[in-house]
Amino acid sequence: MLFSTAAYAQDAGGSGAPGFIEGFAPLILIVVIFWFLILRPQNKKMKAHREMVANVKRGDTVVTAGGLIGKVAKVRDDNEIDVDFGEGVRMRVVKSTLSDVRVKGEPANTEEKK
Repeated sequence: MLFSTAAYAQDAGGSGAPGFIEGFAPLILIVVIFWFLILRPQNKKMKAHREMVANVKRGDTVVTAGGLIGKVAKVRDDNEIDVDFGEGVRMRVVKSTLSDVRVKGEPANTEEKK
């Protein structure tokens, strides 16, 4: 008889089940936080990269995703440019692979020295 005591559930006075709003409020909060911390900054970065690539013109110094640095010799169309990498080396490069564009006269290191 030591372990045979009956356990009875007691009603705490509430309905027991959370309502629709109380159930989805944490999920909505997580989505809002996810949007502001991850998706929004990524969208801004992608927009800035698209603008940078769209504004490439002849004479700009560019850095490719592979780390090659050269000058734009010719803008072929919306997707491709010819880049002169030095002494007779000219390659056709897809614009979306550019990681940095330095306009004529801009210094090589644009970061502030601390």
